[in-house]
Amino acid sequence: MATFDRLTRRHLLGMASVALASPLLMSLPRLGLAADEHTGHNTPSEPAGTGDFIRLDTPRSLKLAVNLNAVCLAPVVIAHGQGFFKKHNLDVELVNFGNSTEVLLEAIATGKADAGVGMALRWLKALEQGFDVKLTAGTHGGCLRLLSAVNGNVHTLEDLKGKAIGVTDMASPDRNFFSILLKKHGVDPVRDVEWRLYPADLLGTALERGEVQAVSGSDPFMYRLIKTGKAQELSTNLVEEYANLSCCVVGVTGKLVRDEKRVAAALTQAILEAHDYSVQHPEEVAKGFQAYALNTSTEEVQAILHDHTHGHHAVGAALTTEITTYVSDLKTVEVISKGTDPVEFAKEITADVFS
Repeated sequence: MATFDRLTRRHLLGMASVALASPLLMSLPRLGLAADEHTGHNTPSEPAGTGDFIRLDTPRSLKLAVNLNAVCLAPVVIAHGQGFFKKHNLDVELVNFGNSTEVLLEAIATGKADAGVGMALRWLKALEQGFDVKLTAGTHGGCLRLLSAVNGNVHTLEDLKGKAIGVTDMASPDRNFFSILLKKHGVDPVRDVEWRLYPADLLGTALERGEVQAVSGSDPFMYRLIKTGKAQELSTNLVEEYANLSCCVVGVTGKLVRDEKRVAAALTQAILEAHDYSVQHPEEVAKGFQAYALNTSTEEVQAILHDHTHGHHAVGAALTTEITTYVSDLKTVEVISKGTDPVEFAKEITADVFS
């Protein structure tokens, strides 16, 4: 994808966020907005596709597994303090599982946590192993970046043939996604590229020394590397047919979906409301996130949120279609088993809790 197209996408996202925050635009009437008594702001009461606003008849306690340090999950992390769960009569306890996807999914599947939020491209291979977890929504896109050295000779995906790429984990969602993208651009990610492991804080050093010609990962690490002026954005997961796909998803224990579908729907709706709120009030979300984040600033979190598509949500058939796309693509790069049927697998692991 051309640099112009990629930057245009980022600029459009930033312009949209600025427009939503404009006092003039905020003064205009909006359809479907309801007063939020807990925050004093107007927020969408019914995210697109989720039907009527859901408030449970009786209070329900739930445990939600998250990575409290992930900037892209800032809307979910601060949702409790902003009252999004309480509006639905939910008492949600956040359980920090960090980056351990396998532990997180096992916790959900075994009932130690009722739900969690994480990256689809990290979860799908694990879900193929049979965890009893259902995906109820895609929350947003834009978490992943692929960078090259500003003064290097890698300017396109095709330039990476025969080169080395630094990653923090061989099963990471960024490695999975950019493997897919490389494959589509004629570079075999298994045979034409060498993937090298580094701690996140050493990726920039490896790139600068020429040990690798590109690095991939998620924010805030990738955002910070760009800000140093030594790295440039080669690609993201907001390009081509992926521009409007979710990268993070809500996963709920299968038992909760089967036995208490309305509870699963209320939780999912609250999470999506929090993401919608972050589009309108990124500064408020960034400020609230500082109580949980490590080594970040309000300005940094706000800038990163502007780069993500927190106003895009996939539920129901749309979510199943997005997951089918990912599963099909992961088969081409030898992550998902050849014998897995993408459509049937996507139907099996997604649940339309709003129907």
